[in-house]
Amino acid sequence: MKRSVHPFFAILLLIVFALTLSSGILIRRSGGFSSIEVEKPSLILQKKVPVFNSTLLKYAAIDIGEVQAQHEIEELLEGNFDSRGRYRSFATWRRFNHHEIKARTSKGIPVMLRSPEFYRYWLDFRRALHDWSRKKRYQPEIMDELIGLVKAPIDRHNGLVGSERRYGSCAVVGNSGILMKDEYGELIDGHEVVIRLNNARTERYERNVGAKTNISFVNSNILHLCGRRQGCFCHPYGDNVPMVMYICQPAHFLDYTVCNSSHNAPLVVTDPRFDVLCARIVKYYSLKRFVEDTGKSLDEWGSAHDGSVFHYSSGLQAVMLAVGICDKVSIFGFGKSASARHHYHTNQKAELKLHDYEAEYHFYHDLVNNPQLIPFIRDTFKFPAAVIYQ
Repeated sequence: MKRSVHPFFAILLLIVFALTLSSGILIRRSGGFSSIEVEKPSLILQKKVPVFNSTLLKYAAIDIGEVQAQHEIEELLEGNFDSRGRYRSFATWRRFNHHEIKARTSKGIPVMLRSPEFYRYWLDFRRALHDWSRKKRYQPEIMDELIGLVKAPIDRHNGLVGSERRYGSCAVVGNSGILMKDEYGELIDGHEVVIRLNNARTERYERNVGAKTNISFVNSNILHLCGRRQGCFCHPYGDNVPMVMYICQPAHFLDYTVCNSSHNAPLVVTDPRFDVLCARIVKYYSLKRFVEDTGKSLDEWGSAHDGSVFHYSSGLQAVMLAVGICDKVSIFGFGKSASARHHYHTNQKAELKLHDYEAEYHFYHDLVNNPQLIPFIRDTFKFPAAVIYQ
């Protein structure tokens, strides 16, 4: 006699079968009893889940040069001069002003260190350095504050008040010689905002790098040299192009105070909390690459990368700035090729050893493909769409 299946059990079997199909579990018979094998669907892309190495995070949070930098800041703030008007505890003063007892204004006019004009600059210098140094700490929420800290003053200069939106699209133009391989000029200039690095020339290179410059992003070494070179004098793209600068040496705040007095557009110093965040991120990627490539211990990383002077590149921080103030980020001129010059506009032969460019390339890869893998940034931060042209 044939038995009928109770409706309840029939429904239960249908549910189990449906769940089996949806989970990718295939039932294969082996002999008289079925064995269950789990197979992942081959056409479904698995999104990477961020798994950060806690040891790498801990090492990346250590700033080897912090004690030395803080000591230099304290000495600068004390401001002791000797009988000849030189800053007694600042051993590199000769290199700082090129003439030992003279600095120069943004117009190239000598300023005697004991003059009233220099004294006013010195007071502004100390005030700016003090305010900057007391904020130098790790705060990941700084990414959400970049619109107010950087974009807002630029918008006010351009007559836009109260705008809290991000820029629609930004092109960050690096200086690599690989830019000469393609004619990206029109594409670059088509972005709402074009960010250029370290006063890179555009003349004669417009077809490859474009001609538009909305923000000049520099490190303080570049401003220091620019402020003392005829034909540059603090604003090579014109005194109406906003500049954003990160501080390499605390003494460069004097260049900032001198150049800021003649710049019509904003001259913005990056928030030190942003500097710390960038430093931790690039060090994490450098540590990770060092361990994976060499198999050596993390304690050996410092000697391999000049730990006390190791630093992110201007390009990395410019990209990070764009990540905070733009809805779409396009990256041009980042990378290298054996057939291309290091910089498209200079004869520099090699990379600077204080940077780990390969580690930064890994950062750009994650930014484009899976930004959740980038450490030290809050989960609530909204990453923009990013693409890199090489």
